[in-house]
Amino acid sequence: MSAPALTRPAGARSVDQLLAEARSRIDRLGPRQAAVRVARGALLVDIRPAAQRAREGEVPGALVVERNVLEWRFDPASDARLPEATGYDVEVVVLCSEGYTSSLAADALRSLGLARATDVVGGFRAWAAAGLPTRGTP
Repeated sequence: MSAPALTRPAGARSVDQLLAEARSRIDRLGPRQAAVRVARGALLVDIRPAAQRAREGEVPGALVVERNVLEWRFDPASDARLPEATGYDVEVVVLCSEGYTSSLAADALRSLGLARATDVVGGFRAWAAAGLPTRGTP
C-alpha cells in the first residue's frame, strides 16, 4: 500500500528546499578547509547528541553544543550564551554527522547575526575520512 498523497499547505517548503535555501546562504567548508580555519582561531562546534558522539567518535578540542540549545548559547545578546560567544564576528564552524543538520544550524546562527557561521561538508564522517584528528573513533 502506498501512502496517500499529501497536499502541502500554501507557503510550506520541503526539508530539501529548506536545506537548499540554507546552503545558498553559507560558504560551506570541506574538512581540510575547516581544519585550517580552526587552526586560525575559528570555533569548531559539534552539535551531535551525546549518543552519536559516543558511537562515532569526537574531534579533540571541538566545543560540544547540542543542536537543541545552539542559538541560545551563541546569541551574543542571550543570558544563556557561552563565554565563546563574544560578539557577532565570531567564526563558528558547525559539525554534525554527515553535514545536513549542520547546514541548517549554521544558517540559524547567521540569522542571529553571526555572519561568519558555516559548516563542514560531509560532517564528522568526512572529517574522519580525511584523516583529521579524532578520538574514540571505531
